[in-house]
Amino acid sequence: MDLLDFEQAELYFDEQISPEVEHLVEMAAANYGNEEAELMLLRANFIAPQHLVVLVALYRYYFYQHRLEDALLVAESTLAVVGRRLDFPDTWLYLREANVGAGVMRSMGLVRFYLMVLKAAGYIHLRLGNLKEGKAMLEKLVELDSHDRIGGKSLLDVVQQSIINEAHMERNAKWTN
Repeated sequence: MDLLDFEQAELYFDEQISPEVEHLVEMAAANYGNEEAELMLLRANFIAPQHLVVLVALYRYYFYQHRLEDALLVAESTLAVVGRRLDFPDTWLYLREANVGAGVMRSMGLVRFYLMVLKAAGYIHLRLGNLKEGKAMLEKLVELDSHDRIGGKSLLDVVQQSIINEAHMERNAKWTN
């Protein structure tokens, strides 16, 4: 399946949103950098905790504020929300190609979104030093996205090269000591 096929794909921002929640997200964007922005996003999340526009806005806020632990929590919540909509297993660990195929029948856009969030969560784990978890998430992404449409392979290659380099450095350090 081609994950870049956007024809007839509903995207997360196409979902209906209440005027109140939309206003809160817009006001948070207008007030970015002020602490009120986070409060507006949290209020929007309280009102519409499973709305993808709200989750994306909250994720981006935390990510660009360098609050990676908070961004990771939102990414994990987003995986759960989208996973339920697609009838995926409760955790990405058990996700298989057959699940993705069935999910595509529901919404190609949501499947692509789920995989992008999986990549984002893996990347954040790497940034936080959780190499094992981040690498596992990227490996799952590459397994499910065989044509590398989401771009996980190059990130996984960097991680694997980093692990190889670190092993060489440790070995060399033992020889020099």
